[in-house]
Amino acid sequence: MIVRKRPGALELFFVLKGSILPRIWPQLLGVGLLSALVVAAHRFAPDLAPSVDPAPFALIGVALSVFMSFKNNASYDRWWEARKLWGQIIQTARDLARQTIVLDPGPGQVSPERREILHAVVGFAGAAVRQLRRESGGLEPGASPGPINPADAFLTQISRRIGALLRAGRLEPVEALTLNESLVRLNQALVGCERLANTPLPFPYALLLHRTAYLFCFMLPFGLADSLGWASPLATMLAAYTFFGLDAVGEELEEPFGLAPNDLPISAYATLVEINLRAALGETDLPPAPLPKDYVLT
Repeated sequence: MIVRKRPGALELFFVLKGSILPRIWPQLLGVGLLSALVVAAHRFAPDLAPSVDPAPFALIGVALSVFMSFKNNASYDRWWEARKLWGQIIQTARDLARQTIVLDPGPGQVSPERREILHAVVGFAGAAVRQLRRESGGLEPGASPGPINPADAFLTQISRRIGALLRAGRLEPVEALTLNESLVRLNQALVGCERLANTPLPFPYALLLHRTAYLFCFMLPFGLADSLGWASPLATMLAAYTFFGLDAVGEELEEPFGLAPNDLPISAYATLVEINLRAALGETDLPPAPLPKDYVLT
């Protein structure tokens, strides 16, 4: 995710980090060259590039803008829901740090059971990041495979520990219930993230908008060559920047857990969970706070 102060009005025209321009500049260049060829053909060989009424392009452009705004809204909703789900994970982890204080024998002392539970929550956050980004578990050759859902396995481990503490009389039933409710919230957030990661927007819908945007930009020079002349390439590239840019931004936001500059920094969120919980245990060898590198926080 891009983390930086908002540049000034003039500087905004030259910012590349976080801009969609580096991703779409080949398409823009292709549209500009095509437009220049169409204008040249219209001037020197009118039979090859006849004049076309530009009115239909205005109607198609308005319709395409409306449909693209729908797609981008749907993509942004996915991005924002993912951010709320990770906010729920961070909040619930902090709740567990306070709720497990009842396991400590006294002030300034940390019980092994509490340390085990909170370290498992840290493991849960890290495993969730690896699952959502489809990263390899890094098993050694010949090692037995781990659980199908490692993040959920950490929650199961915590639940078993809570049950054992309840049977041993270390927890009151209401305390065990409170801890299990926190585990339920963690699981709800995990399932919500898995739903977003495994259920993309309908492919035919995105494909239709993608094809329509490209066809519109490739045909637009024929409608502008007669009225704008050699200014047609600039106007066509400006329209292409808008439509290709919206299409590319929608694709990035549609998958909020990736590593694109505008995706969510879920690794930083997991590190924040680790810092909070280990600090609650009184540990001092904490990992450094996540900071953006070249304005990008991952």
